[in-house]
Amino acid sequence: MKLAFVLGTSTGGTARHVRMLAAGCAARGVRVEVFGPAQTDRDFAFDGAGPGVGFTAVEIADRPRLPGDLRAIGRLRRLLRAWEPDAVHAHGLRAGALAAIAVAFARTPAGRPPLVVTVHNAPPAGGVTSAIYRVLELIVARGADSVLCVSADLADRMRAAGARRVGHAVVPAVRIPLTADVPAETRPEIRADVPAQTRAEIRADVPAETRAEIRADVPAETRAEIRAEFGARPGQALVLGAGRLAAQKGFGLLLDAAARWDDIEPVPLLVIAGEGPLAAGLRSRAVSLGLTVRFAGQRADVPALLAAADVFVLPSAWEGQSLVLQEALRAGVPIVATRVGGNPEVAGEDAAILVPADDAPRLADAVRTVLGDPALAARLRRAAADRAAGLPGEDAAVDAALAEYRYLAR
Repeated sequence: MKLAFVLGTSTGGTARHVRMLAAGCAARGVRVEVFGPAQTDRDFAFDGAGPGVGFTAVEIADRPRLPGDLRAIGRLRRLLRAWEPDAVHAHGLRAGALAAIAVAFARTPAGRPPLVVTVHNAPPAGGVTSAIYRVLELIVARGADSVLCVSADLADRMRAAGARRVGHAVVPAVRIPLTADVPAETRPEIRADVPAQTRAEIRADVPAETRAEIRADVPAETRAEIRAEFGARPGQALVLGAGRLAAQKGFGLLLDAAARWDDIEPVPLLVIAGEGPLAAGLRSRAVSLGLTVRFAGQRADVPALLAAADVFVLPSAWEGQSLVLQEALRAGVPIVATRVGGNPEVAGEDAAILVPADDAPRLADAVRTVLGDPALAARLRRAAADRAAGLPGEDAAVDAALAEYRYLAR
């Protein structure tokens, strides 16, 4: 079997998911070619995904540009006719719509290859961008043989748009191996104003019953070191947020919620891990609200951060199958998340406290409740671990995708 993957500009989960699928399919003897922007290849090294995976640059921009889109469609059509794949799998509505047009004109003696499109994101609210998104939905619904969606709300939208076959996309979080030593280059310098004696006190502050609940591959010593790194005092709760610092992720809402914790003694320490276009604005907002927030930047030790946290908060305006939410379940950390997109499907109703989106008081109250109720926190930890045991892995995602390609090829 020969497969063609198509994706547009991506800086995160979509590109990682495509790379995982490409590598998994190639490992099963399938020849794979990925078509997408050269920068995406530089960022995610598709050619290093393993033998049998190739990459060819097709510049699919992150927003509509008619001349560039026409060039991308023409190039895709020529490449698909030359490659003659048994199936084409595009990721994202932009790439899916361009691929649908290209596939329609890429007929070979063997006919038109079937097209699968995975929809990864929700539409923006209102404005010209929302109208463009609707056009892309209609093109994909009418041009794709199969539409896979990362959440039930997206599946409902695509059925309403006329998609003839709609299914569930399996998007697992990649497990990150961890040792007791967190590399210095992946974390900010430990604060100089945290003396060694204080760090030792913090390490001693980790109760034995809590250490027993922490994942076996995240030692209690690592948890204590991370708390010391951010200057957490003995008895001070550590609240963690992690993700791309972009509007969709809702970190402004998290800052508004944190401003309501100032009556807790000691005041919880908020740590936000990640980078993105809103980084400077969020820092300024934290200062204007009088908050002490540690912005940790991009981290390679997310499981350790989760194990060190007393509560993990996912304040997103929308999520599909959130990768960091899956990691939080695996870490067994108490979770507070917004009830949006695929969050209820991933966490269920018992492994997280789910609150309405864009409601800072409810978000703050939920965090306050978890921090003030050890029995509730323990129940959430156990439920998260139970939920994590049923999460799909990479093999399940690859098997599901291959089954869909083979079904359509028949």
